[in-house]
Amino acid sequence: MDDATYQGFDLDAETALALLDWQLEMGVDVPVMDAPVDRFDLPARNAPTAAPPPPVLKLSGGDDLAPRVAEAEALARSAGSLDALAAAQEAFDGIELKKGARNFCFADGNPKARVLILGEAPGDEEDRQGRPFVGRAGQLLDRMFAAIGLARDAVDAERAIYIVNVLTWRPPGNRDPSPDEIAVSLPFLRRHIELAAPDLIVLMGNIPCQAALEKRGILRLRGQWVQAFGRPALPMAHPAYLLRNPAAKREAWGDLLSLAERLDSLSV
Repeated sequence: MDDATYQGFDLDAETALALLDWQLEMGVDVPVMDAPVDRFDLPARNAPTAAPPPPVLKLSGGDDLAPRVAEAEALARSAGSLDALAAAQEAFDGIELKKGARNFCFADGNPKARVLILGEAPGDEEDRQGRPFVGRAGQLLDRMFAAIGLARDAVDAERAIYIVNVLTWRPPGNRDPSPDEIAVSLPFLRRHIELAAPDLIVLMGNIPCQAALEKRGILRLRGQWVQAFGRPALPMAHPAYLLRNPAAKREAWGDLLSLAERLDSLSV
């Protein structure tokens, strides 16, 4: 059988990548095991099982990671304003991504907004402009929130959104951030949220859920209110996923309505 053909269907590289993205969004992380597993060899019904350990962000940075995280924490704590935090984070040299990125992407929108949108990391267009969510996914994000009366350029904090990413520097090739990169960015992100003090947070995609909840699998998590950084948070599918899978926009609309309802309830 030709390598590019599977069960009678042509499978080009773009389609294969789209299928892989879909599987990752669905939470598939082990497509093939190293050894066969006998699914019929089940443990005894009454056998005691240990409680699963709490999720831990696995790091691989070695001995130099702890000092970099400690430096980031000290810099973040010392920042008494968003401007001071932005200056401290931009000057921080403890993340290698800084060397290959063109621009620092701190935030966009109204910092007094009640809703903070937490994205993943800058893409190519964001890296060019130094602002988060300005590419195709950002344009869709603007339309999504405009549908419930919210906008990044709104002066009124009641109708505004504030947009932040887990990472402020673009990963090469738009790859996912590594656990180490998230670890050194988290102190700044926590302080950013403390200073902005939003009422609600939207966790837009897998990376924000990993950073805030230490969980992935956005299609399982979306639509369920959780606590993140001490505030109510709503996981939602990333607009880039919605662009690839238009049928998922219906669920995203339901999530937006849930967000609008929660905002209204907090205003009473």
